[in-house]
Amino acid sequence: MAAASVGLSMVLISIAKLLLVIFGLAVVLFARRAPAAGSPLTGMSTPVAVLLAFFAFALSLFWTVAPQAEALGSLAKYGKLITIVLMVLIIRDRREANYALGAFVAAQTFLLASSWMLFARLALPWATSRMALTEYSVFSSYLDQGIMSAVFAGICWHFREHAPGRFGSRLAVFLALAALANVLFILSGRTGHVVAIALVSLAIMWELPKKYRAMVVLLPFLLALGLFFSSSKVRDRLTKVETEVQSYSTQAEPVTSSGIRLNLWRRAIQSIGQHPLAGSGVGSWSSEFNRLQRAQNPAHIDIDSNGNPHQEYLLWGVQLGIPGMLLFLALLLSVLRDTLKMDKPYSRAAQSTLLALAIACLFNSSLYDAQIGDFFCILMGLLLALGLKKVPDLHIATHHYKQAV
Repeated sequence: MAAASVGLSMVLISIAKLLLVIFGLAVVLFARRAPAAGSPLTGMSTPVAVLLAFFAFALSLFWTVAPQAEALGSLAKYGKLITIVLMVLIIRDRREANYALGAFVAAQTFLLASSWMLFARLALPWATSRMALTEYSVFSSYLDQGIMSAVFAGICWHFREHAPGRFGSRLAVFLALAALANVLFILSGRTGHVVAIALVSLAIMWELPKKYRAMVVLLPFLLALGLFFSSSKVRDRLTKVETEVQSYSTQAEPVTSSGIRLNLWRRAIQSIGQHPLAGSGVGSWSSEFNRLQRAQNPAHIDIDSNGNPHQEYLLWGVQLGIPGMLLFLALLLSVLRDTLKMDKPYSRAAQSTLLALAIACLFNSSLYDAQIGDFFCILMGLLLALGLKKVPDLHIATHHYKQAV
């Protein structure tokens, strides 16, 4: 249910997360394992990095400048990191992981088909996004859906040879191409475009002989150039970025998407510079931004609480200082380290998802935000379980059966 919920409505995601936490705690407290099975987290770096990150945010409650409600709200948002560990705990073997992957693929296929139907001007009663009729996103924003669909394309491509059924492999390739076309020609999210280009470049690199893999440095630029002339969505959004950045320095108050981001990033860097060692504490971004803006403009109208600077790296820096930024990088590297233990295609699917997260976090707070953050955490936990767990062991299964008897 957790694997199927990500990318769908927030109601389903919230229910699935609650059940995941309940059953995860039940596994920790009551599950009995065969002596030969060992701990499911043995040898993994990711759980340690997740717990350290959550502990650091919790510890910063002692010095945060944010109101208590905002600080606790932000801490709860980062609680979704625990779902990565819970997915690995609950999934016992690769057979169960494959069931969860099948649920994920089925839900993402439904999401993709719904977006294409919206593009065909079909009325969909379940499309609850405010952008459904104009940007063809179903439940979330076009930004989030573009990133999710790009990742889904990578998942389908890397697991194409493992797809069940006579036509499973062809169907997986079809879904990958349909998802990429949806991102690059239908949806307007610039981050989704960048993620798609990066994942396609990575997939091409892996298919090339090793002596030609250095070409991956040029591939993103060649793909971007080709899309600039073939996709009006990519061309318009890239041109808009150039225009918005050029106009940023001439505007008293930034009003464009790129201009607002540049202003948020500038304020985040200022805040980190003033509190480089420990940051301003969990949930402090809105308070810090309002303070810095008010110092320049006393008439500044405060932004809402629990906001973010649309950049995950800087957000961790504002809250935890430079050590926080290093901690976030350590989290990404810990996941990468665990993926290196996997066989193909599991490692490639997980590394593609990790790259997508690293890129998305350059332009958005993709772990902090709801929906897209849940998508990455649940999927990363699922892929780690899929790649690190083995097929069911007959001896262990027999042991469980005897215990049950």
